Amino acid sequence: MTERLQKIIARSGLCSRRAAEDLLRAGKVRVNGAVAALGDQADPETDEIAVDGRPLAAKPQAVYLMLHKPRGYVTTLSDEYGRKTAAELVADCGQRVFPVGRLDKESEGLLLFTNDGALMQRLIHPSGEVDKTYHVTVRGALETAVDKLSALRDVEGEPIRPARVRLLEQRSRELLLEIVIHEGKNRQIRRMCRQCGLEVARLQRVGEHTLTLGSLAPGRWRYLTEEEVRILKGSDRA
Repeated sequence: MTERLQKIIARSGLCSRRAAEDLLRAGKVRVNGAVAALGDQADPETDEIAVDGRPLAAKPQAVYLMLHKPRGYVTTLSDEYGRKTAAELVADCGQRVFPVGRLDKESEGLLLFTNDGALMQRLIHPSGEVDKTYHVTVRGALETAVDKLSALRDVEGEPIRPARVRLLEQRSRELLLEIVIHEGKNRQIRRMCRQCGLEVARLQRVGEHTLTLGSLAPGRWRYLTEEEVRILKGSDRA
């Protein structure tokens, strides 16, 4: 059965669907020896597909795991500046896996990895409306923090969906807030806080979809259970 090439490449675990589209635009994909274009289709069972001159590998075993990313690690597979990467922490999982979304270098917490390109796209695309829950310690204009963050409809001129914000703990000069979003724009929570006169002292993702970080220690990872994967792939959120 024929399918779009970017879907076939993503499913192989080589890269995400978006990255596969870039490869097609760059003319780096061939089908039966001919350069393929974005939008072309192929049958992975009968056609010879090559990326950068290398035959596309058979579909690997699907891997789904959760990492507790510590501070100081960037969310990339490799880093040109020699910084520590989150991918290094899951290198012993037995397959090449890719991060689902990002956590910036100074943020920490739950970060999913998989080689399932279709699930990756579903989880990171805003249309999936996947909740991401953060515990955020802030300083600054504390009296109005919850109301202002809840009322935001744009961040630095970019439209956003309203976040769900609640106070978890009040300290002398800090607040611990729970902030739930599902868009995940670049550094969205840090930008929201800055716009509301708040400084982020700590930002930790503690949940995504129905998954929670739980007691997983920083720098450690675990495979998702079959039930967790089933829920992620389906519409069942219970």
